[in-house]
Amino acid sequence: MSAVTAEQAGRRVEEVLDRLAEKGDAEAVAAAEDLVRVLMEFYGSGLARVVELLGRPGARPPAEPLGALLADELVASLLNLHGLHPDDLPTRIERALSGLPQPVRNSGFDTASGVLRLGVEASSGCGCPSTREATRQAALDALACFAPEVTGVELEPAGDREPALLQIGARPPGAAKAGTASGEAR
Repeated sequence: MSAVTAEQAGRRVEEVLDRLAEKGDAEAVAAAEDLVRVLMEFYGSGLARVVELLGRPGARPPAEPLGALLADELVASLLNLHGLHPDDLPTRIERALSGLPQPVRNSGFDTASGVLRLGVEASSGCGCPSTREATRQAALDALACFAPEVTGVELEPAGDREPALLQIGARPPGAAKAGTASGEAR
């Protein structure tokens, strides 16, 4: 496959927009122009990120330029989108999981369903279901950039039950202290 120049791509986009305009559907033309604009912004952001990661002109380039690019969500998503990411799927999954705020363990990926099973490594606080859901959603978000083959995430049930949330509050007015009901002094 030969590389398309910017001029060739621009000409092809103009031809498609002209064909849509000939049909007289102003709404379709506006939607197509908006689509082109969104894609240009997306790719422009990706290219800007590459330039930023590799250093400005005159700046010393990073020691591992490819590593910096592969670790970036935007650049990684562009590489994946075009089948250009050099890392295999297990490496990309681990890269995505390593960036999560909550430590998780990869318990297996089912290629047929696209579901990744994760075990939560440590307690993240109160043990609330919303905390588990936030962990699951964070994993999905990271995996969308680094490993789009993963289409679902299931969290394994916690092996050890997290402690219940302890509510600490003021004693109701007039409540006796423990151990003083029988008249003992403390």
